Amino acid sequence: MARVRRNELVFVYLFFSMLVAGSLLRPVRGGLRAEGLVEGSAEVISHSQGLVARLEGLLLLGNNSDISLRVETVDADEVKVIQAHTLVLSMQSRVFEEMLRKRNSSTLVLQETAECTAVFDKFIRYLYCGELSLQLDQATPLHSLATKYAISGLQQGLTQYMSQNLASDSPTGHVVGWYQYATKVGDMTLKNNCLQFLSWNLSSVLQSPEWPLVSIELLMTLLQRSDLVLKNELELFEAVETWLTQNNPDSLTAENALRLVRYAMIPPRELFRLQRQSPIMTRYHESVRDLLYMSYQFHSASPLQLAKFFDMNCSLFVPRNYLSSMWGAQWIINNPARDDRSTSFQTQLGPSGFDSSKRVTWNALFSPRWLPLSMRPMYTEQGAMQPPRPDGGSGIARPRIIITPATSSADFAGVNFQKTVLVLTRQKGKLVVRHILGFHQSTEEVGDFLADADLQLRTSEYVVDGSLYLHIIVKPIYQTLITTKK
Repeated sequence: MARVRRNELVFVYLFFSMLVAGSLLRPVRGGLRAEGLVEGSAEVISHSQGLVARLEGLLLLGNNSDISLRVETVDADEVKVIQAHTLVLSMQSRVFEEMLRKRNSSTLVLQETAECTAVFDKFIRYLYCGELSLQLDQATPLHSLATKYAISGLQQGLTQYMSQNLASDSPTGHVVGWYQYATKVGDMTLKNNCLQFLSWNLSSVLQSPEWPLVSIELLMTLLQRSDLVLKNELELFEAVETWLTQNNPDSLTAENALRLVRYAMIPPRELFRLQRQSPIMTRYHESVRDLLYMSYQFHSASPLQLAKFFDMNCSLFVPRNYLSSMWGAQWIINNPARDDRSTSFQTQLGPSGFDSSKRVTWNALFSPRWLPLSMRPMYTEQGAMQPPRPDGGSGIARPRIIITPATSSADFAGVNFQKTVLVLTRQKGKLVVRHILGFHQSTEEVGDFLADADLQLRTSEYVVDGSLYLHIIVKPIYQTLITTKK
């Protein structure tokens, strides 16, 4: 009878402690806290931290344990034995609940990889305490365990942690590995976040130890994107050449990768050099000869004339987000909440060598508190100010950026300009691209530019050392490439 009573007490203690650890009872620092209620008020006494500490001690000491977890490493002799409690495991994981229901002894044997075995103690501690500390290289095995045992809270927390640490330093890199892991387990949030980071910060990735580790699937996915941020297309070709040299894939894979390079965006002098000096170009020249031929024609003739004879409606002639000066300029705005700013820069009229000597001057205006037209004051012919017109609009002053050509010119005929603004923020001590905002020639400004940013706060994530870091890119696209939606 005493033994039954003891087990009942253990059950109640564990259940109450799990409520605390699982945040079903709100933890409070200190002893007392007043809470406003619908009827009257009440004071709450909370010692949840102490309860969690005692629950952790229950795990560490193995008191009242009724199940032994024998964790065996696949293809290795390493074994870990953890004294646990069926109540905790069953409450936290339906997978554990099913396994424990079917067990025929007091020992549950679990087969795990070496990486998962190494962090299994942390994983079990989370089930008891609702928290864990981790390093970058532990994120994947912990996420794998959370996925395997259906611990959704931990899985979501690790996805968030990994998404927030994409810019962190690691000896061999981690974003590529996280992308490929997320693809394998079907974590679309993590996969998309990794892909966006790789695309928008590709130049740094190309120079890292991670680049040769990119899978064929990821390589092809990146090469097809037009929003890649990198110095120029030549940098991308050289990176593809490095990847092919180190991975030595089959001929079909190599040809498919090389055909996704946009050779028309590379100056002719560099194309000539590649044909003479690049071993990869020499080896696969026949596979890309038609693309090189079209690129040389693109650079030597008027694009509008060329479009009369060749189909130019393909990605070969569409620029990516290039950081070189011929495509745009960096703009660092000090104290962005202070007042309006302006700057000017020049870009090449078009990517074709035919337009290489032609320049377009652009004026950019930034305003930290731009009012909608309906909220701006009106002036009569006599100079008297009228109140704003009540014709709609939120009336909320928000940041705005406007980019217009300094002069109009007949040389613009046949060219549309895709204006793109990169917004950089600091993550883990590095400047990384956080947002890419784009708008076409038909509009002068980005309608939702930093709509959720509070530039008045120096602690804003968009303000780096008191400044707003932007990079403006103007991509000329010939009108024959723009299709009309039916």
